[in-house]
Amino acid sequence: VQLQASGGGSVTPGGSLRLSCAASRSISSSIIMNWYRQAPGKQRELVASITSGGDTAYADSVRGRFTISRDNAKNTVNLQMNSLQPEDTAAYYCNAYHSGSGMNFWGQGTLVTVSS
Repeated sequence: VQLQASGGGSVTPGGSLRLSCAASRSISSSIIMNWYRQAPGKQRELVASITSGGDTAYADSVRGRFTISRDNAKNTVNLQMNSLQPEDTAAYYCNAYHSGSGMNFWGQGTLVTVSS
């Protein structure tokens, strides 16, 4: 599976961005879609996950501000980010985890910068 992430950019604190990830093939069954982020000098961290059935999970730091969604028919997953703060500044990566095989697929990062 090839993943293409888009939607990053620069915003001021309190602003919003919507990231999108397009997969090259079906992401319907057995694939958990994730968004990770990596800030400069820090380890990559899991931000949000969504199963094929639509169950979601969020990091404590983004819960209530970020919303992950997926469209299995269009093979896309989105991350709506609201109330962005400087600490959200990072490269954001789309990830597909196939639970049947244990394989991971990564998209290229898209940079999000939050500053005044």
